[in-house]
Amino acid sequence: MTEKDLFPSSTHPPLPPTSEVEQFSRLRLLRSRRVGIATYKRLLIEYGTAQNALAALPEVARAAGVQSYSPCPEPVIRAELRAAAAAGAGLIMHGTAAYPPLLAELDDAPPFLWALGDPGLLMRPMIAMVGARNASSLGGRMAQALARDLGAAGFVIVSGLARGIDAAAHAAALPTGTVAVQAGGVDTLYPPENAALAMDIQAQGLRLSEQPMGLTPMARHFPARNRIISGLCRATIVIEAAAKSGSLITARDALDQGREVLAVPGHPFDARAAGCNQLIRDGAPLIRSAEDVIALLGAPACAAAAPARNAGVAPTRPGPTRPRPKRPPAKHRLWDTATIHLKILQRLGSAPIAEDQLIRDLAVTPAQIAPALVDLELDGQIERQAGGLLSKVDA
Repeated sequence: MTEKDLFPSSTHPPLPPTSEVEQFSRLRLLRSRRVGIATYKRLLIEYGTAQNALAALPEVARAAGVQSYSPCPEPVIRAELRAAAAAGAGLIMHGTAAYPPLLAELDDAPPFLWALGDPGLLMRPMIAMVGARNASSLGGRMAQALARDLGAAGFVIVSGLARGIDAAAHAAALPTGTVAVQAGGVDTLYPPENAALAMDIQAQGLRLSEQPMGLTPMARHFPARNRIISGLCRATIVIEAAAKSGSLITARDALDQGREVLAVPGHPFDARAAGCNQLIRDGAPLIRSAEDVIALLGAPACAAAAPARNAGVAPTRPGPTRPRPKRPPAKHRLWDTATIHLKILQRLGSAPIAEDQLIRDLAVTPAQIAPALVDLELDGQIERQAGGLLSKVDA
């Protein structure tokens, strides 16, 4: 049995998940081997309830040539629910009032979402911001400015909790609302260096995932994550994306979903801007500031009618109010020569920036960075220009 297996047509719509038994059975059906979103939906249409579909699943599998098939064992789902309860995660089901309305329009909308934080943000207007993991200093500052100003205008900023542009956008939007869509389980902190940011988002915003609790993300999970990022939002803004990058996958998802794609231009000699410049060449609106975005999309309506923090989200078990999550303790960073060289080269691009701005971006002292700059300059990898500006030398 595969996603392309066809079931007899039926006009019987899937019943709403009104009971805990049906919710449990639907989650068990989705977690069963070889059952993806399309097959899950077909089974519910054909058999009416998840319990009926689970009972029929072995025979359906045999008809498709799969012998000795068993649905997902109940203890596996109980373990997932226990893990969610321990993390304080809530379950948002497709078809319920708490499910994000734009995401619900997609043919491949996730049947379930695990949520850590404030699910009320899903009822507000959202804009996605994606871009390079090895973002330049200018790219990071642009992401921060856009996220801060769009957040102040009333938009929730959605991104993928990755390094670079994602992290910059999330951090700037914390005071006004941000949603991090994770490729692994919602309780899995990845990448490790964004662990403190992830805990801040849990406390002040929302972390979201369609994956089982505890799942460590693998490469194949990121494209699936990207469709959720764009699917939640009216528009996706791309900042610093290479010609072949995950950010362009998100942009293509947005276009396929009928959403707007906007792009910030970059220097033609900077490979990190090639994807953005290509999008603009192909018709994407050029974005210079939040004002450009608002001029295209309009100002968001007042979100006063947004539901309460946990309205419509199924708790994993009753219990006392959980304490505000604590940030993990900061770790001391060893600024050895190789590390600081790499960080400088990742921050610099063809467009020059001031040395003091680079020092602030890297959070180091002038004494720490000066020897590394001399090394890189002598090695021909960076260039000093008039006015104390620095730029990366193209290979």
